[in-house]
Amino acid sequence: MERLQGIAVSPGVAIGEALVFDNEGFRIPRRFLPRDAVEEELERLDNAIQAATREMDHRRGRVAEQLGDQYAAIFSVHIQMLNDRRLRDELEEMIHQRHYSPEYAVSRVLRRYAKVFESLEGPYLRERIHDIFDIEKRLLRHLLGERREELAQLTSEVLVLAHNLTPSETANLNPKFVLGFVTEIGGPGSHTAIVAEALGIPAVVGTGPFLTDVSGGEMVIIDGDQGLVILHPDEETLARYRHELVEHQSYAVKLESLRDLPADTTDTTRIELMANIEFPTEVNQCAERGANGVGLYRTEFLYLSCDTEPSEEDHYQAYAQVAQAMAGTPVVMRTLDLGADKMPGMQVSEDERNPFLGLRSIRLSLRNVELFRIQLRAILRASVLGNVRLMFPLISTLMELRQARMILADAMEDLEEKGIAFDRNIQVGMMVEVPSAIMMLDRFVTEVDFFSIGTNDLIQYVLAVDRGNKDVANLYSAAEPAVLWLIKRAIEIADSHQVAISMCGQMCGNPLYTMLLLGLGLRSMSLTPAHIPEVKHVCRSVSIEQCQQVAERTLLLDNARDVKTYLKEELTGVLPGLPM
Repeated sequence: MERLQGIAVSPGVAIGEALVFDNEGFRIPRRFLPRDAVEEELERLDNAIQAATREMDHRRGRVAEQLGDQYAAIFSVHIQMLNDRRLRDELEEMIHQRHYSPEYAVSRVLRRYAKVFESLEGPYLRERIHDIFDIEKRLLRHLLGERREELAQLTSEVLVLAHNLTPSETANLNPKFVLGFVTEIGGPGSHTAIVAEALGIPAVVGTGPFLTDVSGGEMVIIDGDQGLVILHPDEETLARYRHELVEHQSYAVKLESLRDLPADTTDTTRIELMANIEFPTEVNQCAERGANGVGLYRTEFLYLSCDTEPSEEDHYQAYAQVAQAMAGTPVVMRTLDLGADKMPGMQVSEDERNPFLGLRSIRLSLRNVELFRIQLRAILRASVLGNVRLMFPLISTLMELRQARMILADAMEDLEEKGIAFDRNIQVGMMVEVPSAIMMLDRFVTEVDFFSIGTNDLIQYVLAVDRGNKDVANLYSAAEPAVLWLIKRAIEIADSHQVAISMCGQMCGNPLYTMLLLGLGLRSMSLTPAHIPEVKHVCRSVSIEQCQQVAERTLLLDNARDVKTYLKEELTGVLPGLPM
C-alpha cells in the first residue's frame, strides 16, 4: 500500500479501478482472464511482441538510411529490451500463473521497470524511463488493436490518474463513469479544480510523480477531503473507506429534507444561498439542492470546451437556457474570466510569464472589444428571458470598470438599432478579488448595483501565492488573517452604502467558514450546488450573535492554522455529527 499526499480540491471519497490517462489514451479493458483463455492470450502476447519488433526494426532501418547508424541505435536498444528473455518470462508467468490479461501484465511489469530506472543515479540511466514507456505504448497499441478511449466516452466506472488534466478535459468528464481523479501537478483554485467541484467529482492534485507506481485496473482510493491518494489499499483500509463512503451518503440523504427550507438562522435572519454553475446543465442541480438562484454563472466553458471561438448565437443559446430554467430567480452572468493562454486561436505574448498577472479576464475583454461585445450582446438578449444580472471579473481600477460599462452601453445601442429586446435596467456588478478593489471600494459603490467577493483570486493576490503552483500551495489559505480582514472591510463598506454584497469563492462553500462569514456580516453566498445543503444546515443551526462572537475571536488570531483549529472546534460544538 502506498499513500500519496496531494492537495484536496474537490471533496468526497472515491474507490475504484485506476485509468492511467496519458497522451495515448489507452484503456486496459480487463485485469483477469478466465482459466481456459490463458494459452490463447499467451499467443496474443507473442504476436504483439513480434509485431512491435518488426515495427521498430523497420523504423531502425529508415533512420539508419537517412541519418546514420548512430541515430538508429536507440531502436536497436528497444528491440533488445523488448525481446529480453527475463521480460518475456515475467510476462508469461503473470498470464499463466496469475491469470492477468496481457495488457495488464505489460503495464504492470514495465511500469515496475520504469520505477527502478527512475531511482537510479545519473541522468543517462534515469532517461531510460522514456524507453520503457515507449515499449509499453507500442505493445499496448498492438494488443489493443489501436483502440483509444477518450475520457468523454468511458463506459464503465473508473478513477482517472493523470499527470495533468486541462480544464476542457475535466469539463468533458462524465461523473457517471469518472468517480474521481488525481493529477501529479496543479494547485487549489485552478479552473481544473473548479470544474471538478462543479461536477461533484472528488479530486486531488499536486501529488508529485506517481504514475509509474500504478497500472490501469488496479484499486485506488481518492480522499478528496484530506487530499490523500492510496494506491494498492489493503483490506482494512478499503473497509474503513467504504464505511466512510456510506456515512457521507447517509448524511447527504439526511440533508435532502432541507431542500425546500430557507437558510434562516435560529434568530430568523434570512441568508441567501445561491449556486455557482459552470455548465447550463447544472441548473437541474440548483433546483435539487434548493438554491435561491445562480449567484455566479461562469461563462468560460464555451471557450474551454471547443477549439474555435464561440459565436454570439452560441453564447445566447447557453445563456437563454439558464435564464429560462431558473424561472425568474436571479442569474448572475459573469463575463469571460480566462487568460489569453486558454483562448482558442489567441496569440500569447512571450512576456506572459505569469498569466495571473498578465492579460486575462476583464483586461483581455477590454483588449479584444469585438469579442467582448459579442458576449455582452448575448447576455443582454437573454436578459428578457429571466432575472438576469451582469458581472465584470477582476476589476482592479475605476477606469477598467468605466471602460467596461462604456462597451456595455455600446452593445445596448447595437441591439436598440436592430430592434432587439433587452432589459435596459439590467443590474451590473463587479467581482471583488484584488486588494486594490477593496481599498477603493468606497469609490466603486456609486458605480455598480452589487459586489461579489471572489476569494479564489483574492487569496492568491493578497498572499502573493500562485494558486496553480503546488510548491507554494500550502501557503494558499482562506484562513489567513490578512484575507479575513480584507473581507471584513469589503462587507462593511458595501453595507454602509447599502450596496448588495455576496461571496462566490470556494471559501463560502466550506462549512468550516460559515459561522465566521455570517459573523462578519455576510448574508448572501454563492457556492457549488453540492455544498448548499451542508452550508444551509450550519446556517439553520446557529444565531447571528453566536457567529459575531466567533468572528470577533477569529480576528484576534495570528495565523491560518490557529484560525482553522478554532473554527473546527466551534463548528463541532454546534454540529457534532458533521462529517469533516
